Amino acid sequence: MKSLLTALSAVVATAAFLPAAAHAAAPAPAPAAACAPLWSSSTAYTAGGAVSHHGRNWTAKWWTRNENPGATTVWQDGGACTGGVSDFVISEAEFDRIFPDRDPFYTYQGLIDALHAYPRFANTGTEAMRSREAAAFLTHADFESVGLKYVKEINEANYWIKCDYSQPFGCPAGQSAYYGRGPIMFSWNFNYKAAGDALGLDLLNDPWLVERDPSVAWQTALWYWNTQNGPGTMTSHEAMVGGAGFGETIRSLNGALECDGGNPASVRARVAKYERITGIIGTNPGSGLTC
Repeated sequence: MKSLLTALSAVVATAAFLPAAAHAAAPAPAPAAACAPLWSSSTAYTAGGAVSHHGRNWTAKWWTRNENPGATTVWQDGGACTGGVSDFVISEAEFDRIFPDRDPFYTYQGLIDALHAYPRFANTGTEAMRSREAAAFLTHADFESVGLKYVKEINEANYWIKCDYSQPFGCPAGQSAYYGRGPIMFSWNFNYKAAGDALGLDLLNDPWLVERDPSVAWQTALWYWNTQNGPGTMTSHEAMVGGAGFGETIRSLNGALECDGGNPASVRARVAKYERITGIIGTNPGSGLTC
């Protein structure tokens, strides 16, 4: 306790001699632009054509038709916009039906705001393919967080385990700071470091941001989905857009712990949730359901 008080005194003393500019508040960010008209797959756009998609403005670089903004290089990202209409493949009403008892932290808008981080997610291929990918992603969120009822891992006794001190960056937020958070119970210091670097967020030093900001929570889940093979051979995004099917997303999350006879009951439970969600949004679950 004495050493802690000494350290705090040093911090206060140092702060007292900082120049006044150091205490000034950072300037407020510029307000987002108004959303352009919603993108339409049936409309042809010429160079300079402006649309909004997933809550962001986009400008066509050349003539295009039926090429989703964010999924192809024809579109220039103009940043977040306000006043638009969500065109995510799953509506807010469907989201509410999928997660009727979720924690208020998990907002639909938080998910929509996170989509900019990986614009190809649920935005590649046919409408059925896009719907199946979104359903598969939300299935694992449903399974891992028990219907989005939990924002963080319940068993606090296991928090300290999620710090791998063999990593060169260590655990600067504390040994017990890297417990599971968010829709897929995002864990481990090396994942916080890698995801934070990819997303432009300092999650290694502030892992609590994942349980404070709904958009960040969804972004960490999307980071894993879109960039990590896990114990599998492909990312979950690749599994859904490449035709491997829902079963390979289970492998990318838990590998032999569930697949290849590891835990067939768990596999069946995930498939049942996936079929329920695809039923809610009115799409066929496709093939390759198990692993």
